[in-house]
Amino acid sequence: MDPAKYRLPLPMSARELKEIFGADEPDFVIVTGDAYIDHPSFGTAIIGRVLQSRGYSVGIIAQPDWHNCEGFKRFGRPKYAFMVNAGNMDSMVNHYTSSKKRRSIDNYSPGGKMGLRPDRAVTVYCNRIREAYGSVPIVIGGIEASLRRFAHYDYWDDKVRRSVLDDSGADLLSYGMGERQTVEIADALAGGLAVRDITYIPGTCYMASSLESVYDYDEIESFEAVSTDKKAYCRAFMRQYEEQDAIAGRRLVQKHGTRWLVANPPAMPLTTQELDDVYELPYTRLPHPSYKEHIPALDEVEFSLVSTRGCFGACSFCALTFHQGRVIQARSHESLIREAELLTKLPNFKGYIHDVGGPTANFRHPACKKQLTKGVCKKRQCLGYEHCKNVEVDHRDFTLLLKKLRALPGVKKVFVRSGIRYDYLMFDRDDSFMRELIAHHVSGQLKVAPEHISDNVLRLMGKPAGGLYDRFCDKYRRLNERMGMDQYIVPYFMSSHPGSTLDSAIELALYLKRTGQRPEQVQDFYPTPGTLSTCMFYTGLDPRDMQPVYVPRDPAEKAMQRALMQYFMPYYRDTARRALIKAGREDLIGPGRGCLVPDGRPGLDKPAGEKGQKDNKSRNNSGNISRKNTNRDIKGRKR
Repeated sequence: MDPAKYRLPLPMSARELKEIFGADEPDFVIVTGDAYIDHPSFGTAIIGRVLQSRGYSVGIIAQPDWHNCEGFKRFGRPKYAFMVNAGNMDSMVNHYTSSKKRRSIDNYSPGGKMGLRPDRAVTVYCNRIREAYGSVPIVIGGIEASLRRFAHYDYWDDKVRRSVLDDSGADLLSYGMGERQTVEIADALAGGLAVRDITYIPGTCYMASSLESVYDYDEIESFEAVSTDKKAYCRAFMRQYEEQDAIAGRRLVQKHGTRWLVANPPAMPLTTQELDDVYELPYTRLPHPSYKEHIPALDEVEFSLVSTRGCFGACSFCALTFHQGRVIQARSHESLIREAELLTKLPNFKGYIHDVGGPTANFRHPACKKQLTKGVCKKRQCLGYEHCKNVEVDHRDFTLLLKKLRALPGVKKVFVRSGIRYDYLMFDRDDSFMRELIAHHVSGQLKVAPEHISDNVLRLMGKPAGGLYDRFCDKYRRLNERMGMDQYIVPYFMSSHPGSTLDSAIELALYLKRTGQRPEQVQDFYPTPGTLSTCMFYTGLDPRDMQPVYVPRDPAEKAMQRALMQYFMPYYRDTARRALIKAGREDLIGPGRGCLVPDGRPGLDKPAGEKGQKDNKSRNNSGNISRKNTNRDIKGRKR
């Protein structure tokens, strides 16, 4: 293949396939629910480029019309296999809000147009491919396949569904980030091995008609058991959760009717060199030229750098543990500098690198050295409500990396906009990184996620105890003042997480009032596949100890919990008032400064304790709803 053609986007038509690869049929066809953007923040681009780098020809079918099979015939039958993903998001999360309302915008589609992919895209695409080509090998991957690989609770159907591998009729499922297993699958098929015989690759799942040829496995509760018995669901989930480790993880099998899902242990994380190689493939960093409309998803990542993968943060509501794993994989400084230099040469680059990060920006090495030889602990979290004493806290590598990046010619500013774990930062006895962050890498606002302040809720969320957030805010304020900076904290809070009662929501509302914080955005808990919190939501049990957990399910109560977090907004006052009455907290209704909402009588519907204010602009530390002054209220001043 002409080396110059490596710099072209992967083909989306038979004509382009011939021009780029000189082939009439591709070795592999990737079918995806996203528009094709040839940028390393998008899974289709990475997998396509990795296959290309190994000498395989690849065609892309992006967002095909799924109402019939014609859109899947663009390249004909591939030589080896179709590879199918739903896109960078689970298709149901992409389509619906946490209240199950249809979204109006799809950021991964041209023009943000909604409706260019089906619900449950992986299953629908596989069905259409089977209709078109019968027994052609199909490999599914990406976030939708990865998090639905076992029998799982589905929030939108409100029931337990089978493994997506069984539902879709695909031959293999690749879970996790996928580069290593994709190459192994491709090489096996190219070597003449039948897809039914590819049963040995870590990071993959397959369906077996019997367990005679499966070795060294643990059987977990069957689909039939977990769909009818919530304690069985908890037990099965915890085994999946505990075995999510490439070194110590076990092979798991789960019966589905007359067949078994066989889930091999996770693939080994990529080494630094391998990760560098993946991100330095010849991406154009642009949407395919066939698109005439802007694709919004590119905006957030166009001038950002992916520094790491993996997260040991232990947030119960996050699916990263089940997808990327807990072991941190970091790119080298040299690779990131080369990519940053590439950014400076792009025509739209204005001198600002928007982010250097990953799942958690300030994790640049594994939580402890033990993870590299013995694997992650099955029964202990690195961070969470209580952190492990063996966690090695060290920001020196990240600090040095940021210094190098901001010194590059053409770079005016390097921001860190990925989530910062403030607990990990607070455990560092050396303030150097926090000072560097404040002085050079905050765009006026530092985003952190305390999520709640009730200790009972925080414990179930896997978040640190609430007092640590207050100490962080105080320290952030003091350092800003000493350094002559005027920057703010943007906190994220979550409503209706398992364990959160109306009393918990009132406790949070009173905390927000007392500290002057007025969050503009509130996230309702969203039960997505593969998370510990979703297991709690479905079963009403904490699967770690099988203790009952209160779950707010009633839409009216969920609306009340959300309203209490934004009690200061006129739109939410009536709902917040009803919540206080229901909880027996009428003492918080009225004109007094200790109240949350007024009593609602005509002429008195003003924010409690704010009589005499002419308008929002006149408020300073009492709380402005505008973003700038909202953040002023969250500077972390002394409580």
